[in-house]
Formats: sequence, C-alpha cells, structure tokens
Amino acid sequence: MYYLQEMASSKSLMNLLTFTFGSAIGFFVCYLLFSIILEEQVKIQPHILHNDPHGQHSADMDNNQLQGQMNFNADSGQHKDENKNIAEGLYQKVKILCWVMTGPQNLEKKAKHVKATWAQRCNKILFMSSEENKDFPTVGLETKEGRDQLYWKTIKAFQYVHDHYFDDADWFMKADDDTYVILDNLRWLLSKYSPEQPIYFGRRFKPYVKQGYMSGGAGYVLSKEALKRFVAAFKTNKCSHSSSIEDLALGKCMEIINVEAGDSRDTSGRETFHPFIPEHHLIRGYLPKTFWYWNYNYYPAVEGPGCCSDLAVSFHYVDSVTMYHLEYLIYHLRPYGYLYRYNPDSAKNPEEQSKNEALEGNEKLKQKISEN
Repeated sequence: MYYLQEMASSKSLMNLLTFTFGSAIGFFVCYLLFSIILEEQVKIQPHILHNDPHGQHSADMDNNQLQGQMNFNADSGQHKDENKNIAEGLYQKVKILCWVMTGPQNLEKKAKHVKATWAQRCNKILFMSSEENKDFPTVGLETKEGRDQLYWKTIKAFQYVHDHYFDDADWFMKADDDTYVILDNLRWLLSKYSPEQPIYFGRRFKPYVKQGYMSGGAGYVLSKEALKRFVAAFKTNKCSHSSSIEDLALGKCMEIINVEAGDSRDTSGRETFHPFIPEHHLIRGYLPKTFWYWNYNYYPAVEGPGCCSDLAVSFHYVDSVTMYHLEYLIYHLRPYGYLYRYNPDSAKNPEEQSKNEALEGNEKLKQKISEN
C-alpha cells in the first residue's frame, strides 16, 4: 500500500514538472512570436507619431533611406509645350531665398535629396549646418547639433542671410531637410502681399502666443521687413534665446516686434502648409483625436480630402523616397486632356472660368469656339 502511494506521489510530481516545463516553453515561444510580429510592424510603419509637437518622431530617423540621388529633370522634354508663363513670371516677381536646416549627419541621408528636387525652384538656396562643408556646400553656423540647438541655428541662419543676401530676395523661407516645398504655390500665396509688410506665413498654431505661431516642421517664410525686424531685435535685446523650442520662440519674438502672423489658407479656406506627410492628413482616422495636432491648429482642422489645398505649399516628415514620389506626382504626372487646372484668381463664374482657361494660349481652340 505504501509502495502504491509512493508511485502515485512520484507520478503526480512528474506530471506537475511536465506541465510547468511545458507552460514555460509555451510562454517563451509565444513571447518570441509576438516580439517578431511587433518588430515587423514597426519596420513597415516608419512614420510613428508621438504625442508631442516638439518631440522627436520616428521619421527623424529616416528608416526609408535612399542610396544615391535621381535627376528628375531628365524628361523635361516631355513638358516642353507646357505653358509656364505665369509660374516663370512669378519666379521673377516674387523672389524667395530658401534656407534648409540640416547637419553633417544628414547631408547624404536627407539634404542631397532636397537639393535634387524642390530646392532647384528657389531663387537662392542655402543649406545651414553646424559646420561648413565646401563640397556640398553648407554654411557653417558654428553651433552644436541637437534639438536643443535648433533655435540657435535659426537665429544665426537668419542673421547670416540678412548680412549676405538681404538684397537678393523679397521673402526668406526656412525649411527642414525632411520638408518638401512647392515653390510655385508659395509664390502665388506671397504675390498678394508686399515684402515691405511686416508679416510671416506658415502653418499657424495657437497655444502660448496670442496671435499664434508657425509650425517649424511645415516651414515658414518671412517678408523682407520681418527679417529686418527679427535680426534687429537681437541687437536691441527685444528678443533673446529664451527657449530651445525653435518655432514657438520665434513666434513669441515676432509678436513682440509686431510682425503679423499671416493667414496662409487658400481662397477656399483650405490649409497650404502641412506639418505631416500627405497620408496623415488625407486619411480619416489616421491621427487619433487625442493627438496634440487637433488642439494646436489656429483654424479648425479638417481630416480627409478637405484637409489640404490644391495649392499646397509644404509637407513635413518626408523621407528621401517620398521626396521623389512628391516630385513626380506634382511636376511630372499629367492627366490626359487637361490644358490647365483651376485658377483661384479667375472669374467667379465656373463656366466662364473654364472657358477662359481653355482659351488661354491655345489659338486653334479659340478659333474653333468662335466659329461655333
């Protein structure tokens, strides 16, 4: 009897050990599987947004890096018959100096792709870094690198532009090396204003500054008068390096020196400067309602197709591959049969507007319509 009890006890102990060991193995295997799945999800979702407007986003890491750069002007012959008279006229009339915030570590990963795409449409382009690079080239601002240095770099960059290129442009655009800018649309926006007016434009946020301030990532543009006042303010101590948060600190300074925070929306009230890539704005539900973005916009934010103007000026967190995607979609892709897109400055009557656009620069079509 005692022997049987011992056998039963040993068997129970063995079953318990087997169960415990099996559970441990099962748990470990599940842990490995979940780790692999989560790691793959992170890889295929490079644009993770953190709930901090001034924090570092995953796109800052530029996981989607592109080796080498491409010449997107190689097929310019396909567009030789395109009427660019208005855009070319604005290029001469509304002169924009662009300066791009970058660093030694980003010249190959990001800045060179800016240089190969939208930067070519600036009247003057400068790349601002903590140190000089004569080959790229970059302007050395003699600062340190890091997010806490952004406002120092901004102050010094605008001072450099003021001292060396003040008479070469009417407007002065600051952009990051992961921002894509459509200069032709920016010129249309700025053509309504005088560069002698103390004003600046960008994506207008509302917290902390009475008149609002412009998002740093979406880029912002200062008039000639605004640049003059900004640089002078640091000489007279009206403004100082009060914070490392670049866009907010600059916005506070602009309010102090009576530079107006302009309304950059188009004639339909849609936003033109965008702090994220297109899909984050265009896809409903992409940005959760708890996300900081919804509380920061100066004007009511819209999600979905109504988010963005057809004359959009900028998008932010654009990696090197998406930089070329946008370049192709904006400047190369053409739907067959459309002579011109809408002109927001034309006649209010849609039928008359369409007729005028079709007639402009097309004498054969004009003659055919007159005969009918």
